[in-house]
Amino acid sequence: MTQTYPFPEPVVIDAEVFTELPATLRRTGQPSYWAEKNRRGAPADSFLEGPSFDRDGNLWFVDIPFGRVFRADAGGGISQIAEYDGQPNGLKIHRDGRIFLADYQNGIMLLDPEAGAVTKALGDADTESFKGCNDLHFGRDGALYFTDQGQTGLQDPSGRVWKWQPETGALTCLIDKVPSPNGLVLDLAEHVLFLAVTRANAVWRLPMSPSGRVNKAGLFIQFSGGRAGPDGLALTSDGGVVVCQTGMGLVWVHDVLGRPIAVVRSPRGLGTTNCAFGGPEGRTLFITESDSGSILKAEFPEDLGIAGAPMFSGAL
Repeated sequence: MTQTYPFPEPVVIDAEVFTELPATLRRTGQPSYWAEKNRRGAPADSFLEGPSFDRDGNLWFVDIPFGRVFRADAGGGISQIAEYDGQPNGLKIHRDGRIFLADYQNGIMLLDPEAGAVTKALGDADTESFKGCNDLHFGRDGALYFTDQGQTGLQDPSGRVWKWQPETGALTCLIDKVPSPNGLVLDLAEHVLFLAVTRANAVWRLPMSPSGRVNKAGLFIQFSGGRAGPDGLALTSDGGVVVCQTGMGLVWVHDVLGRPIAVVRSPRGLGTTNCAFGGPEGRTLFITESDSGSILKAEFPEDLGIAGAPMFSGAL
């Protein structure tokens, strides 16, 4: 009997390597507190995350265990911009050029891209420490949304999502009962916040009322299998949600209703942690593959109509 599906099977796209950390930038054999605690002592010469493009087409990204920030030019040449005492996990660029980091160890940090200096922008919530900041996303009004993941999971569903107005200092907790909040992105109208909930292997949908409260939080997409779960998110120009399924080596592209229309496969490891759209017309997806210390890229055919939504920074 032929099985009939309610929608077509997703198009499979094989990514290729755009660039990778050269040997001179890998910390081979160097111990790190992050690897000791997160890898049971297994060596890690890097762990890449947080890809974001600036207006000049440079791709910025971070290295969690060694507190580093890198920049790759259009040809894939990588430069180290900063190194500091921290664990940067997410990176987003403000429209005015300021670079913000979500740092597990320190909170929300600010990077001066010219001097390479990193300073603290927001270290706590009214003297209460964050659990461990993970990822961040700008709204069109400049509000910064960020996840406070820490070691939360199904055993401790107390992860939080915050909204911070850097210009006024106003800080609001949108939700505080999440088992491992990770990547996040607003929908096109900025009425809904999509949230990767890694250790529940899911993406949640968080509607925001005109008053700013989250109401009727619900499950948007449920995954299964793998060694981790949904990590970084991105938005397509049609309002679809892109989900990096780390631990499976996949990146799923969904339409606005959450139906999978394409899936990108890693040619390297399974650590597809985060992604950002770039390239001509925003039709290329760049992906951090953390197992191999690589940046992957996947170009979508024009007939699929997949491109990235414009970001607050002015870049894709």
